[in-house]
Amino acid sequence: MAVKLEATLREDLTKSATKEIRNSGRVPAVIYGKEKDSESISVDSIELIKTVRDEGKNAIITLNVENNKSVDVMLHDYQIDPLKDELIHADFYIVNMAEEMDVEVALRLEGEAQGTKDGGVLQQPMYELQVRAKPGNIPEEIIVDITDLKIGDSISVSDITIKGNYEVLEDSDTTIATVLAPDTLEDVEEAPDENAEPKLVGAEDDADAKKE
Repeated sequence: MAVKLEATLREDLTKSATKEIRNSGRVPAVIYGKEKDSESISVDSIELIKTVRDEGKNAIITLNVENNKSVDVMLHDYQIDPLKDELIHADFYIVNMAEEMDVEVALRLEGEAQGTKDGGVLQQPMYELQVRAKPGNIPEEIIVDITDLKIGDSISVSDITIKGNYEVLEDSDTTIATVLAPDTLEDVEEAPDENAEPKLVGAEDDADAKKE
């Protein structure tokens, strides 16, 4: 089910007008899509942040644009002011609910691996997976249970249990989680320094003789 968000058309695109919009607590934004001219709008900053936080970045948003019919979109991109840490612009992409699309979905590991209990180190090379699905079938996240993962074991894309109408586009042999053996470097004898100068036999005796 899509989340509804009210949007207001922007006709004055000058810097002063844009600044005024931001000062009023709204975010300047653009709507665009296939075979459709882009439109400049603004949305409530708090409502947009709340929507993304609660529904995920791939949420389907129904924008109710004044004087126009509602349009289904996804948040395609956004900009943050690094100094103020505030949302300053957003791009919305119009989606066709009947057509598949490719998106990045968050990957979350669930449980505590047996290997980490035994002293191993868990590594997660991937944090997102590219999937293909119709907009309404895009998962908020993909959860992988790692409870039975032992030291030396790995989980690959091919091991993922698909729960929904979507396709994972990553290579099937791509590793998404593994447990490495604990670091045992402290048990290894320190190797001699190859760059050190060789010690001459009898050198210490010669040095002692000179002192005498």
